[in-house]
Amino acid sequence: MASSFFSEFGLLWYLKELSRNEFKIFKEKLKQETLHLGLQQIPWANVKKATREVLANLLVKHYKETQAWDVTFTIFQKINREDLCQKAKKECTGYTKTYRAHIKEKFSEAWFRDTVMHCYGYVDKELTQKERKCLEFLFAPKEPRRRTVILTGAQGVGKTTVLAKLMLAWAEDTLYQQKFSYVFYLCCREVRQVTVTSLAALICRDWSDSLTPIGEITSEPERLLFILDGFEELMYDLNEPESDLCSDWMAQRPVQVVLSSLLRKKMLPESSLLVATVPSYARFIKDRLGHPEIQTLQGFTEDEMLLSFSFIFRKGWRGVKAFHFIRSNKQLFSMCQIPVLCWAACTCLKQEMERGKDLAMTCRRTISLYSSFVLNLFTPKGARCPDEQSRVRLKGLCSLAAEGMWSNTFVFGEEDLRRNGLAASDIPALLDIKALRKGGGTENASYTFLHLCIQEVCAALFYFIKSHADHPIPAVGCAEAVLATHLKRTKAQWIFLPSFLFGLLNENEQRKLGAFFGAHLCQEEVRQAVEQHLWGVSQSEHLRGQLNFLMLCYCLFEMEDEAFVRWAVDLFQEVSFLITDLMDLIVLSYCLTRCSALRKLDFSIQNVFIDTSMTGYQLLYWNDICSVLTANENLRELQVSDSNLPGPALVTLSNHLKHPRCRLQMLKMNNVSFSAESWFFFEVFTQSPVLKHLDLSDTRISHDDFKLLCNALNNPACNIESLLLVECGLLADDCEGFKEVLMRNTKLKILDLSYNCLGNGLSLLCEALCLPACALRGLALIDCRLREPCWERLRDVVLGNRNLTHLDLSTNGLEDKDLNLLSEALKQPSCYLKSLSLFNCLITANGCQDLASILTGNPNLINLQIGHNNIEDDGVRLLCEALLHPNCHLENLGLDACGLTSACCEDLASVLTGSRCLKKLNLAGNPLDHHGSAAVCAALRHPECGLQTLELEKAEFDEETQELLVAEEERNPCLTITHR
Repeated sequence: MASSFFSEFGLLWYLKELSRNEFKIFKEKLKQETLHLGLQQIPWANVKKATREVLANLLVKHYKETQAWDVTFTIFQKINREDLCQKAKKECTGYTKTYRAHIKEKFSEAWFRDTVMHCYGYVDKELTQKERKCLEFLFAPKEPRRRTVILTGAQGVGKTTVLAKLMLAWAEDTLYQQKFSYVFYLCCREVRQVTVTSLAALICRDWSDSLTPIGEITSEPERLLFILDGFEELMYDLNEPESDLCSDWMAQRPVQVVLSSLLRKKMLPESSLLVATVPSYARFIKDRLGHPEIQTLQGFTEDEMLLSFSFIFRKGWRGVKAFHFIRSNKQLFSMCQIPVLCWAACTCLKQEMERGKDLAMTCRRTISLYSSFVLNLFTPKGARCPDEQSRVRLKGLCSLAAEGMWSNTFVFGEEDLRRNGLAASDIPALLDIKALRKGGGTENASYTFLHLCIQEVCAALFYFIKSHADHPIPAVGCAEAVLATHLKRTKAQWIFLPSFLFGLLNENEQRKLGAFFGAHLCQEEVRQAVEQHLWGVSQSEHLRGQLNFLMLCYCLFEMEDEAFVRWAVDLFQEVSFLITDLMDLIVLSYCLTRCSALRKLDFSIQNVFIDTSMTGYQLLYWNDICSVLTANENLRELQVSDSNLPGPALVTLSNHLKHPRCRLQMLKMNNVSFSAESWFFFEVFTQSPVLKHLDLSDTRISHDDFKLLCNALNNPACNIESLLLVECGLLADDCEGFKEVLMRNTKLKILDLSYNCLGNGLSLLCEALCLPACALRGLALIDCRLREPCWERLRDVVLGNRNLTHLDLSTNGLEDKDLNLLSEALKQPSCYLKSLSLFNCLITANGCQDLASILTGNPNLINLQIGHNNIEDDGVRLLCEALLHPNCHLENLGLDACGLTSACCEDLASVLTGSRCLKKLNLAGNPLDHHGSAAVCAALRHPECGLQTLELEKAEFDEETQELLVAEEERNPCLTITHR
């Protein structure tokens, strides 16, 4: 048998295939068989109590490997499990053995062919202890349900290297021995070139001349592992309809459908999947993969970085100095977590130091280090400037990079190089200096840049040394087009390109480029393109909504031009962003402290403040961001959402909110985790004279924190007028605090307590609402689990409170008797309510008689929302009669998704022509046909119709009806027909 099976792991898998009774008989036969063969006896007491794992270990320990398997197979035959013998023989002598040998050869060759890997020197193709532990955990035997894993990490962090090690370890039978019979590695960069294929063809394409082994391979799908490396390069969204997916691994389909079928478990659902991709794509696809396990590859630790520096600098004093320089620069330190970029940084710093350069000047930002690295590649050692041939090669490389950026290409053939001015004779030189790395075989060679960042640097350089109009590919756009494409919020492949374009406009970078290329650069054209783009975005509401402000801050941080930064950030009065790491804090601190026109700031902060404490660096930059509140007198609105703010962060924010120079009027803290220092935050509301609106929705407020909030609201110095506490986990007991607030606080005008389980606690609230001193004007109690006694209390509120003009009771079950009770109060002329929402309250046609009485009895009511109640055509007829009553002054009526048909459209048409008050009508979500719509449109054309807004779902109508609605809207400029 193949040596790969001579281990307790191989035996274990086959012993696990036995039933409990078969395993018991196996033990008894083992005693007999070893006696018959004259082998050393394993103590029966040990055998009798042994588990499958222990017995496999005992067999290998007491007998030679071949003997252990021979004994096992003999016993399998005697207990009628010949199938296990055949399966093992197939696996060790058939296609598995051939495939393992192929994988070992393929990945060993690839490892030694990769010239970049040789740069590291100390990187071994054997798995490190840390890597092995991580990989074993991903598909541990104790985790049988973990079938899909996403391995994520920054581009170049080492995912491909780890996966290559995985493949070699599996081929050498030191990893996943008992777990997987086959492990298939699919490089997405290569798969991208395929159009139509089958899964069988994909996995057999480079090791078998036919699809013959596919039947054996798929006979045990639970023992298959598929690895997809670099999934982001496919740019698939996995959004194909379920009907398009395929379960047949032999069927020819578009490659996107094949991979989607595999990943979404339509094909071989029992198999395991390991998808390697960048973090942004991991977040994008995880829901489509059934919420898989996500494992993050962190890259180099500080010790590993130091090891890399020691290797490159040969442990000299320059290496120590360079490492300390990198460690003091958070941006460059973060960059050096990527192994290949760490090597590039080491190489660049070493060259700069050997030339006597000041690192603080030449390598201050990532663009300065990257550009120095690239330019040094083309400057011969010891020379002060490059020769003309080197300049030509770099220009060709930059042209190639720009083409790749515009065509989303990372892998280039020799024809691509020739098209961009790089001859076959240039390729060895480019490989030698490691400007390019080689892939593929000798016959079909392909080339990639050292790292995607290096390609982006070269693409940015292209715009400074050549006009896009001179590029051999017309699709290559201008510099402004680069920004228009890659400064958006949408997921982008080329995330650093805009910041490199800005960074190369830095004065020092311009001098460096001038010295290398000569005086003929296009910096003025690029700067003008940047200014035009930012100005254009600032003048368009649509473009402002698409702008990725955080990326713009990275661009300005790289550019490091004080005057330009101030001009750029002051173009935008409203900004929003997501902070996910320390570098985000740093660049935002740099930009926000230089803005003066900001009016609205909206951000969330995730995975940055992990612990309850903060580092000095974090606190320093966080304080800079918070200082916008005091330094920017125009700022009126702040929204912080989905954030975990430890004590120091909350205290810092609170200090700036309390400052006399803070002019904030609206504060939103949504889904924010409060710390023990929450008392410090609630003091803000007693010390800010201008803060009027407070929104704490989706933030879990403990009972103790709620007391602190109420104490602040009861303070005479508190000026809060609008308070939103939607879904804050409040309970009935908390209503006692609200009661006191409403009795004492005459400034509070709006209160939203929706989606809290208040229940009968509302009775306490109503006591305060009935008092003459209560100044509340608007109250929202959506889905507050209101109980029967509450409706009687609300009736008293409606009758007794002259200030309350808006009441929202949506998504609370209203029985007929409850609605009747409420309507008795609402229809009184003494009721001052102007707006009532009973959305989704289980109202039927029977309840419309009560609603009709409200419309005819209360001349103050101008807004009624009763959508998503099953009132049907009969209920609408009752309402239409009331709408035509002279006492009805209703202006806005919501009847969306009320089960209406075209049978009620004549009644609605009579209202449109007969009511002088109705201005807005919502009929969306009702199955109206062309006949009904025509009746409504005929009424809209009536000279007495005063309707201004009609809401319908146009897309659900047939083409003829849609044309009718469009024509009516064009005919009447005062009418707007909106659709969802």
